[in-house]
Amino acid sequence: MKRLLCLLGLAAGIAQAAVHVDDAKRSVEFKTPPQRVITLAPNLTEFVYAVGAGATLVGTMDTSNYPEEARRVERIGNYQRLDVERILALKPDVVLVWHHGNQGRELGQLEAAGVKLFYIEPRRVDDVADSLTRIGALLGHAKQGAERAAAYRQAFADLRLRYANAAPVSVFFQVWSQPLMTLNGQHLTSDLMAICGGRNVFASLQALAPQISVESVVAANPEVFFTAREFDNGATAWQRTPDGEAFRLWRDFSKLSAVQRGWMFTVSGDLVTRQGPRAIEGAKAFCAMLDEVRRERRHTSGLVTPPSPTQQPKVASRRSP
Repeated sequence: MKRLLCLLGLAAGIAQAAVHVDDAKRSVEFKTPPQRVITLAPNLTEFVYAVGAGATLVGTMDTSNYPEEARRVERIGNYQRLDVERILALKPDVVLVWHHGNQGRELGQLEAAGVKLFYIEPRRVDDVADSLTRIGALLGHAKQGAERAAAYRQAFADLRLRYANAAPVSVFFQVWSQPLMTLNGQHLTSDLMAICGGRNVFASLQALAPQISVESVVAANPEVFFTAREFDNGATAWQRTPDGEAFRLWRDFSKLSAVQRGWMFTVSGDLVTRQGPRAIEGAKAFCAMLDEVRRERRHTSGLVTPPSPTQQPKVASRRSP
């Protein structure tokens, strides 16, 4: 009888353990939902709060700035260097990892010390909803994670329906000016622009964030230029900035459509490049900017020649990794 009870107890313990599969296809087992969580990217921090598990967060990156509560969480490093000793001292039950943004050597040190890593890697618009569901389930907030995912999907469905027949606008997203870099069609930012009818002139390039030449931009002649930065206190999501320092490179290219018309915009980087729950706000920002362009285009048609859809932008000889 005693042996039977022991076996039943063992079976119950096994049944209680939950196995979660992360975006690296790794199976990670937890007997109970993690109560001490560290995030290694600001978008992962936003996910934790979005599913209602913010109270479990004990450490995060220097760049985690949203929501406001995240600013008060202990800092454990940045993309250049993680404070491995500090992370171990915080005794996390799990560390949420952004694979393409964190250093492999330091992650190896954490794993060697017995820390459980869980990889989250949303790349496209729809991946964000999946991440909400996955993180909610992992942290014991499955219901709220599922609800947030459903609301996120519905918000994007509504936006897609609204802009289904919008006139296309050719766009260029400038990541950096020195070196000149952009994003291809596989990046979430490109998805957000496309939902509103923005046609990324560099969508077909192979690298996710390729280095390009000035000549390739001139050849593509996009109607609209975008770049990203952070605004003070999050006061605005976007601004029209034809005279902005980020676009100084293009001031002498007066024949470019975007330069002629002043269709050069700066948008909040946290909204449009951070693969997280606020991506819907980033999409709405792009839609608002492109709506402004379409209104003006109706009144200024014929002043400049729009780019041909058959023009193929050229890539610089060196690409970013």
